[in-house]
Amino acid sequence: MQFNTTNKELTIKVVYYGPALSGKTTNIEALHLVLDPASRGRLMNLDTKGDRTLFFDLLPVHFQTRSGFKVKIKLFTVPGQVMHESTRRIVLAGADAVVFIADGQREQLQANNDAFAGLHKNLKANGLDPAETPVVSGRETVTTRYF
Repeated sequence: MQFNTTNKELTIKVVYYGPALSGKTTNIEALHLVLDPASRGRLMNLDTKGDRTLFFDLLPVHFQTRSGFKVKIKLFTVPGQVMHESTRRIVLAGADAVVFIADGQREQLQANNDAFAGLHKNLKANGLDPAETPVVSGRETVTTRYF
């Protein structure tokens, strides 16, 4: 989190993390559609021809509080494919919070667990304490216990 008292600005980095094809990019795209255009920046997708995230997606969101503080939220996604482990670690660096998107399909249980374990490993590799980093977990169904 960056806090600039001179300019009265607060900047927060939130990273969407989860297995491949769990809906991280779809979630950011849906947010982009419903947010007031005056409160959001341009959605940047760096993907491949197959619509798979290659490096990251970025959606800047900004608003002003009643007390006059400018709040900037940078929403990032990470690529879910196993081969992009180093990219996930880089994008996760400096995260103030994480939204973990789990795949709701029963057959994706292991992929969800592996991604969650990878999240903890990458937080630690970036000097972030998983116990101290806010993590919100989302999934399509609640019938399967993932973690």
